[in-house]
Amino acid sequence: MAKVRRTTHRSSTGKKLYAVRDAHGRFKDIQTYERAHRADLAKTSKAEASKEKVVQKKKSKKRVVKKAK
Repeated sequence: MAKVRRTTHRSSTGKKLYAVRDAHGRFKDIQTYERAHRADLAKTSKAEASKEKVVQKKKSKKRVVKKAK
């Protein structure tokens, strides 16, 4: 599946807009840059998610402490 491409526009009030197009080049969604950017930051990429799992495993291994008898 192709990555969603955004083109930037300006609204009549001067705010920056992102326009998402479908496969045929028609507008699928138009939203303000602020909202789109905030949504992008809220999502976790696959790379970040896998990296986070590795870090969690390392932390759990470090926490295991054997008690001395």
